[in-house]
Amino acid sequence: MELTREKAEQVLGQGPWLAHMSAQFRTELLRHGHLQKFSPDQIIYRYGDAAGGMYGLVAGSLTINSAPPDAIPRLIHLGMAGAWTGEGPFLTGQPRRVELRALGETWMMHVPLDALEQMAARDPAVWRAVGLNTVLTVDVLVRIIHDLQKRNVECRIASVLQRAGWLGDMAIPLSQSALGVMANASRQQVNSAMKSFARAGWVKYTYRSVTILDTQALRRFSDGDGSE
Repeated sequence: MELTREKAEQVLGQGPWLAHMSAQFRTELLRHGHLQKFSPDQIIYRYGDAAGGMYGLVAGSLTINSAPPDAIPRLIHLGMAGAWTGEGPFLTGQPRRVELRALGETWMMHVPLDALEQMAARDPAVWRAVGLNTVLTVDVLVRIIHDLQKRNVECRIASVLQRAGWLGDMAIPLSQSALGVMANASRQQVNSAMKSFARAGWVKYTYRSVTILDTQALRRFSDGDGSE
């Protein structure tokens, strides 16, 4: 996969955060950005790493892993193209709180911490602009918590798959064990659900990958307590 700078900026400019920002802010932020390529399973940053800048996902996929400070990070979410993360050190001056890992070959735009600080020194409104990305992240976390509170295990699994549906018909290199972690389900429960979803035509899968075919059906199923 090769990528032009123009295409990368287009993807990020249409993402859930930058699409809400002014053209001036988008231009200034992306001007400081460095396009970076990561190999499958490569760590982008770990919990506890020194303060650093923001990353925008341009292409590919990544896992977001987190846990309380005294626990081992676990997979909680998959990154979405156009989304940004990593603003915590800029807002707090503290080390990283989550781990990012490339799931497959992945392209990201990195804006260094000093560039963000220089932007904020010139325009205090940058603090609010970057803070909005944190609010959007909280919205995603609320959705994850809501999905995990569903009592029907197949609904929890369907919710995880639906959230990964932004990748379209691309095979996601995600094992059934990893799906189980995200849905708080056993491997056997995941296997049973995947067979059912595949028969319905909603997914295609192997033990180490899944392709989402019908995100709307998965959403109706999960929101309807498994009554699709």
